[in-house]
Amino acid sequence: MTGPLGDVRVVELGGIGPAPHAGMLLADLGADVIRVDRVTLASGGRGDRTRHDLLHRGKRSLAVDLKSAGGVEVILRIVTGCDVLIEGFRPGVVEGLGLGPEDCLARNPTLVFGRVTGWGQEGPLSHTAGHDIDYLAASGALGAIGTEDEPIPPLNLVADFGGGSLYLVAGVLAGLLSARATGEGTVVDAAMVDGVAHLSTMAHAAIAEGWWGPRRRSNLLDGGAPFYTTYRTADGAHVAVGALEPQFYGELVDGLGLDPSELPSQMDRGRWNELRAVFAARFAARTAAEWESVFSGGDACVTVVVGLADAPGQPHMAARGTFVEVEGVTQPRPAPRFDGRRTLPGTPPHIGQHTDEILAEAGYAASEIGSLRSQSIIG
Repeated sequence: MTGPLGDVRVVELGGIGPAPHAGMLLADLGADVIRVDRVTLASGGRGDRTRHDLLHRGKRSLAVDLKSAGGVEVILRIVTGCDVLIEGFRPGVVEGLGLGPEDCLARNPTLVFGRVTGWGQEGPLSHTAGHDIDYLAASGALGAIGTEDEPIPPLNLVADFGGGSLYLVAGVLAGLLSARATGEGTVVDAAMVDGVAHLSTMAHAAIAEGWWGPRRRSNLLDGGAPFYTTYRTADGAHVAVGALEPQFYGELVDGLGLDPSELPSQMDRGRWNELRAVFAARFAARTAAEWESVFSGGDACVTVVVGLADAPGQPHMAARGTFVEVEGVTQPRPAPRFDGRRTLPGTPPHIGQHTDEILAEAGYAASEIGSLRSQSIIG
């Protein structure tokens, strides 16, 4: 891997969800990401990762027993030569291990200590369990997504990865710039509830302006507008329509073969249901491929909805090379691109695969590594 973060070394304390995704993004950008895995999972035993564990692609794996004093000392010694540490445990867990911000910054005052949690480091829910759907619920985002009858979670893309890992990475990169300018490290607190709330800024502005109401599927961007929603086609597929601007809306109406003088006004919310029924009848008369042909090359903002497994073959995605196959596994290529280059992702490491080389880089002698392994501190 090469990239703009080629001189950055990151320690990722093993966990699930946003922290591994953040580590993957940093590795995709060229950083040397050292994933700290549990020693009990090392040596190819049960739980060892496979080539399908894409959140760990491009990283190196160090297997350490963090419940031992020797294992904690290994991490602190490695941290002295690193730029960033990221972790995704509940508040207080790493402090209990002896790997909290104070412990790590004492060894490396320029370290950027990045932490991501669902509820944040403080607050009445900070020590309780939760998942993406819970953070969406508390932040108001879930209440705005779904049908008129019920909220529908948008996979785990919005809180875990949108409000969690991406905000963690943004904070880490800002912290790196500050550390290199001032020589002082920092602690980044990325809470998914904060990130989702921040993502919702435009919606809150719309509420303040008075053009976003509390009912789901009654607003401009939540499927309520008949020109910003999906429609079923004759073959049971769907097309997505996003013709917001008047000129794009005009192309939509023209492509559907409708006379605009016979339709309600685009922004007449009181007649949106009537307009939706007209559009639905037209879209239901042809297949998705036929509609794709009608709107191809235009600006009506009509796109055929494809499934996740079909996305690599979608013509535009294929032309851009957005997906790539590595060791038989089709996966998204690293993003964003720099200077137009389409880089390849690394492969997921076996647990403990790089233990010896990482320790050697940290200054451990071969005899010390052997002693640590004999005590089952490393694997």
